[in-house]
Amino acid sequence: MEDVSVIVSYLRTRVKSLSLKSPEIAIVCGSGLSGLSELIRDPVRVPYKDIPHFPESTVAGHGTELVFGTLGSRSVVAQRGRFHHYEGNAYGKVALPVRVFAALGCKVMIATNAAGGLNPTFNVGDIMIINDHISFPTLTGGNPLIGANDEGFGPRFPGLTYAYPAKLKDLAEEAARARGLGDYLQQGVYFHTSGPTYETPHEIRAMRILGGDSVGMSTVPEVIAAAHCGMSVLGLSLITNQCR
Repeated sequence: MEDVSVIVSYLRTRVKSLSLKSPEIAIVCGSGLSGLSELIRDPVRVPYKDIPHFPESTVAGHGTELVFGTLGSRSVVAQRGRFHHYEGNAYGKVALPVRVFAALGCKVMIATNAAGGLNPTFNVGDIMIINDHISFPTLTGGNPLIGANDEGFGPRFPGLTYAYPAKLKDLAEEAARARGLGDYLQQGVYFHTSGPTYETPHEIRAMRILGGDSVGMSTVPEVIAAAHCGMSVLGLSLITNQCR
């Protein structure tokens, strides 16, 4: 909690208007998806390197800044460049920005990622709304909530049954169809791995048998942290390749 308090105090100093209008929605931009932040009006950009206790993103296709501003009628903060366990970050550090967003006042998080398509009916370019996830890392010791629990964020044993609320999924589907994207829209289960290696053919088969529709190396630690903090999550996977 101490690191989060220091970060929030710093951000409120950098973003002068933040004390008047805190961000309502946090957007985590996945690989190659940072362009969304360019749509934010009146942006205030805060580089990661200037933020105390913040790690650096080292992955190609990821930015290295937080962007505050307005998108549509909502005040938002966009994370241009997420942190991954395979970069050497502990899972708690991966989830650190989510706790910062919650402390800033965000109630909703939109988590995007680039993912491989496990479902053979998916095509490259499809957008999958995440209904649920399967995560071997978090089931086997890689959970970002491991350690002393901070009741200021949430309970010791949070549930994940409603981590991806139906209301947000319905809104996303409605918005996509209104913009003529219905043919590219899918729903399914996101399979989380730690990376950085890609999956073997038999691992892909196993993931399909278990019900996975897309696979990637991110998102779930942040979703767990968001659920712990009481935030609602909309998860979106951009299918960039078909897994074979």
